[in-house]
Amino acid sequence: MKHSEYNLQKVSRRGFFKSAGIGTAAIAGMPLLANSCSPEPSTGRINDFFSKGDVILFQGDSITDSGRNKKRELSNNAGSFGGGYAHLTASWLLEALAAKELTIYNRGISGNKVYQLADRWDKDCINLKPNVLSILIGVNDYWHFRNGRYDGTPEIYENDFRKLLERTREELPGIKLVICQPFILTGTSSVDESWLGPFSAYQELAKKISDEFEATWVPFQEAFDKAIEVAHPTYWANDGVHPSMAGAQLMANTWLEAI
Repeated sequence: MKHSEYNLQKVSRRGFFKSAGIGTAAIAGMPLLANSCSPEPSTGRINDFFSKGDVILFQGDSITDSGRNKKRELSNNAGSFGGGYAHLTASWLLEALAAKELTIYNRGISGNKVYQLADRWDKDCINLKPNVLSILIGVNDYWHFRNGRYDGTPEIYENDFRKLLERTREELPGIKLVICQPFILTGTSSVDESWLGPFSAYQELAKKISDEFEATWVPFQEAFDKAIEVAHPTYWANDGVHPSMAGAQLMANTWLEAI
């Protein structure tokens, strides 16, 4: 399909919201919560998920990292969050739930696979004592295998991920887990149709683990699949992996919707 066929001028703002499952309350000023198939989530519902004084941690690879300042790994600090979905999500939470006095960190690192999260888990997770842990991991576990930089398999991904979460639960009983669906967009500079079959194994395993640990599941792939009905995949992620500004906002909305 040619890029010209994704003509944003043919889609009204209201039409886009409707296609994404968003009602008039969102148009009036609520966050664009793009994956809804149910009544729009309210601040009240999100408020109930968190307790006063909660520590929230975003973990993952470059999609979460998004250029954050790793020399000043501060909580509730724009430079320490980079420019991606974690920044946008944290900003929304800090404003909407100000009375909760939340402490939010981003410790994503570009290029990471699951075993690399494990290597730094004490410093970048356990020692922060999060009450809520959000993890997006998986695309590098396949991508780096694909380009010959890693000899991992779906089975290694599953085993490493499960061990990481078991360790986390042992160290931090009662932690709330949020597991994000790894995603790709084909027809982009780095991702073509040959990715779909092999990568779906990692997505299925992420969902399996999410169910096993009774985590909140964030369906990023489903959100992007809806979004490309409105605009070309490169509008949302030029290389099919790293989101654009629009893609990062879509991710933040989808994360909030899942909560």
